[in-house]
Amino acid sequence: MAERASSASVTLAGRSALRRYSRHLLIPEVGLAGQERLASSRALVIGAGGLGSPALQYLAAAGVGRIGIVDDDTVDVTNLQRQTLFTTADVGSSKATVAARHLHALNPDIAIDAIAIRFDQSNARDLVRLYDLVLDCTDRFSTRYLINDACAIEGRPDVYASIFRFDGQVSVFGAGGPCYRCLYPSAPPAGTVPTCAEGGVLGVLAGIVGSFQAAEALKLLLGIGEPLRGRLLLIDALGARVREVRFERDRDCALCGDEPAIRDAVLEEDDEPLTGDVEEIAPERLDDALRDAVLLDVREPHEAVLGSVDGAIAMPATQLEARMHELDSARRYVVACRVGAKSLWAVRRLRDAGFTRLQHLRGGLLAYAAQRADFDFF
Repeated sequence: MAERASSASVTLAGRSALRRYSRHLLIPEVGLAGQERLASSRALVIGAGGLGSPALQYLAAAGVGRIGIVDDDTVDVTNLQRQTLFTTADVGSSKATVAARHLHALNPDIAIDAIAIRFDQSNARDLVRLYDLVLDCTDRFSTRYLINDACAIEGRPDVYASIFRFDGQVSVFGAGGPCYRCLYPSAPPAGTVPTCAEGGVLGVLAGIVGSFQAAEALKLLLGIGEPLRGRLLLIDALGARVREVRFERDRDCALCGDEPAIRDAVLEEDDEPLTGDVEEIAPERLDDALRDAVLLDVREPHEAVLGSVDGAIAMPATQLEARMHELDSARRYVVACRVGAKSLWAVRRLRDAGFTRLQHLRGGLLAYAAQRADFDFF
């Protein structure tokens, strides 16, 4: 990967470039000098999903000179409801590679780094150091903390956003303001906060919030306006409301407080590892496994309406503690949820309660549905 861009200005040459960015050139706060500043800037986007799609498209269209895309995932058909950077033909392909191709078609005058690897503690600081700012377009708490920490240590702004169902959040961490840990000192307990894959998200919300992210990034790169430092923007798409919450640097923050304890960017796992051996069942083996086991379906009611398995016991994860006495510890259970996250938590709770004959459905019932054309799940 190329070294970090110098602070030297890039001159926009040619009538075609001036025409491409003509609407920017008309804005006093941008103009030719601002557009040249964007051309010499570098932005790292971590996550090319729902948030990353609009953010990447607008950064590329705006003429940000180099854009890095970090994502080790592949395009899935379930992504297409909100990840507008991809098409049906892209299903199964690397997100980073496909995104780079589409962005280069949108603006061939900029450089795109397709980084199809997982962002982790082995590369976090090295990647962040190469760019002027970072856009956190991820959906895992562990990665959000890692991005925040790497940005703070390397002195880069962290443009953060998150979405769930109809609600979105946007803020700017570091860069002279409080960090993510000042707002959220620690992650919520494992299994208590569902992901978009488990709880769903309104597709258009990703576009709304991702566009806010891109706007914050462009303001920072241009040095204009009032970035969301120390301010958390809350977006309610269902109620068509936007409000702001102000927060300050926490003097006791483990990262940026008066006596910081965090000196390096280290990945903190979202979930505690399962203790002991847990037998995992592949989706294609579920039917055979259920010959001598019972499926324990821990999806919530609104998820279960999408389909079920005959003979399954429906016990939502939110009710597991109160209803565990209804289960027979002598029976064998295959524990399943929609995508395999809640079920792992349920396995842990059942093991703590003394259940030992447990198997876990890898990938959840969504993966099982993909193997069965007759299973009405989507």
